[in-house]
Amino acid sequence: MPLRVLAAMSGGVDSAVAAARAAEAGHDVTGVHMALSSNPQSYRTGARGCCTLEDSRDARRAADVIGIPFYVWDLAERFHRDVVEDFVSEYAAGRTPNPCLRCNEKIKFAALLDRATALGFDAVCTGHYARLDGGVLRRGVDAGKDQSYVLAVCTPEQLAHALFPLGDTSKADIRLEAERRGLQVADKPDSHDICFIADGDTRGFLAERLGSAPGPIVDADGNEVGEHDGAYAYTIGQRKGLRIGTPAPDGRPRYVLDISPVTNTVTVGPRESLDVHELTGERPVWLSEAPRGPFDCQVQLRAHGEVHACTAEQTGDGLRVRLATPARGVATGQAAVLYDGDRVLGSATIAETARVPA
Repeated sequence: MPLRVLAAMSGGVDSAVAAARAAEAGHDVTGVHMALSSNPQSYRTGARGCCTLEDSRDARRAADVIGIPFYVWDLAERFHRDVVEDFVSEYAAGRTPNPCLRCNEKIKFAALLDRATALGFDAVCTGHYARLDGGVLRRGVDAGKDQSYVLAVCTPEQLAHALFPLGDTSKADIRLEAERRGLQVADKPDSHDICFIADGDTRGFLAERLGSAPGPIVDADGNEVGEHDGAYAYTIGQRKGLRIGTPAPDGRPRYVLDISPVTNTVTVGPRESLDVHELTGERPVWLSEAPRGPFDCQVQLRAHGEVHACTAEQTGDGLRVRLATPARGVATGQAAVLYDGDRVLGSATIAETARVPA
């Protein structure tokens, strides 16, 4: 049945082909580009991101080729509050956020979808590589581009108003299709890194907003081995740029094991100390009825990260996950996304990790 569809058009090849496929399927499609900065030049320029003036123009040209109406919606204030400020505050709290995941949660499937439904649209269409099958969210068939991880924060109600036309196709074939359709973005490079950090320098971006906050870098025994300018500039599992003046007794590399914003301390140690056997998550989102009791599944702990066999269990308002084999470098603030094969079961934000001795 034809739907009234709002196609989110970032200016890239994926969202352009998604909009074209939706229109070709007989839906009544309107394209919209989200302006995410009141000063677009303060975010990325060129082809490195999705928040530029060039992207807006590319999206408009694609809409003209497809033959659909096109608008630009100003979501800059909401994006700054819910994504950029959240990113800064999470790092300040010693966690490592995923801004793409937060953008899907707060912008594309909250602010954008809310406005779309208020205007009478039935669904929002995006260029994500994921599949919806009878309300079930599944991985995209292109494993290298699969984006089900960053969509796992969406609720069943939100997914009921979503279209992901690209989930059954590889990225290479999408580019070929864009060329056949006469879309000028067919060869446009993919965006990389964090779209709102203009030069890709995350440490500098955070330092500008949080200021210099020198503190000690210590080993697992509490011995000071270096100094940092701000604990917020580090993330669990980091090896490079640690500025350690004292080498490890065994001469092996050291990694960030813990970040304590309370004491402004960064703790480093050997790679094996990064092993995590159990984690707890907060604010779980289930894509179907929450399971009762422990159940076996798989968990992914970072975007495009390794998948681990595990046993999961809802505990009150939280989630406990026990890994069959340890994972390394698991950072709080990231998402733990549960899968049954290619089906997404639910997600939670990682709040704590633990090593459980054998």
